[in-house]
Amino acid sequence: MVRVAICAPSRAITQDVAQRVQALAADYPGIELQFHPQCFRSAGHFAGTDAERVEALAECANDSGFDAVWAARGGYGAARVVEDALGRFTAAAEQKTFLAYSDGGTLLGGLYRDRIGLPVHAPMPSDINRPGGEVAVRRVLGYLSGERGGLEPSLDHHPVAAFNLTTLAMLCGGPLMPGLAGHVVLIEEVSEHLYAVDRLFFHLTAHLGGVAGLRLGRVGDVLENDIEFGCDAEAIARHWCARHAIPYHGRADIGHDVANKIVPFGLAGREGAQ
Repeated sequence: MVRVAICAPSRAITQDVAQRVQALAADYPGIELQFHPQCFRSAGHFAGTDAERVEALAECANDSGFDAVWAARGGYGAARVVEDALGRFTAAAEQKTFLAYSDGGTLLGGLYRDRIGLPVHAPMPSDINRPGGEVAVRRVLGYLSGERGGLEPSLDHHPVAAFNLTTLAMLCGGPLMPGLAGHVVLIEEVSEHLYAVDRLFFHLTAHLGGVAGLRLGRVGDVLENDIEFGCDAEAIARHWCARHAIPYHGRADIGHDVANKIVPFGLAGREGAQ
């Protein structure tokens, strides 16, 4: 039995989301989900106060009865709590799989920097609210059950890491930024103007010296500007990769959508890949 603790380092979910995800999990008899009460708390934008979110994340990570910790949803907030939570993690956290994406990349990055557990870019319970979102949630439940068909198809002999563009750009130069030399870095974005995507790549690529390459996931729901930017997201990625001699490896099947694939950080978590 794989026991999974679910907490919300960023924004809250509803009881309805939890019930629908639990209903799907019933189809996976080897999986047991437990939603921490903090998932449903509210303090302004966040799923409870900073202190409550630190406490819930540390509690889930340090409970030896759980095999994995799954972030309930994204939305800004993890940056306010991850560093403090990591400082409270015990040896029990080192054996766990941690799953998140989007703003949860702050947690994944900090874990990878500190070599704690297995960080995994993956859909979250809140994705069940997207049209067709059951597919995304099932992808994670299947992965936790040992299936590997939901992995990002480009995974090869390189270690990898996957992030939201804004999230990784904000990590650069800070205490949670992991070392990514020798890695292929996968990037996705959503709901930004193309000029903002360009600005983020300008900053990010200056901090990616020594990486083995970059892959671009989907850049979705691009905001409309008053004039055309003049090139698309892939052209932006190619431009800044060329500027910093970063090999551009093409596209990745990740993004803020139900097709978002699973990316275990490093080389781990791929056993039995189909």
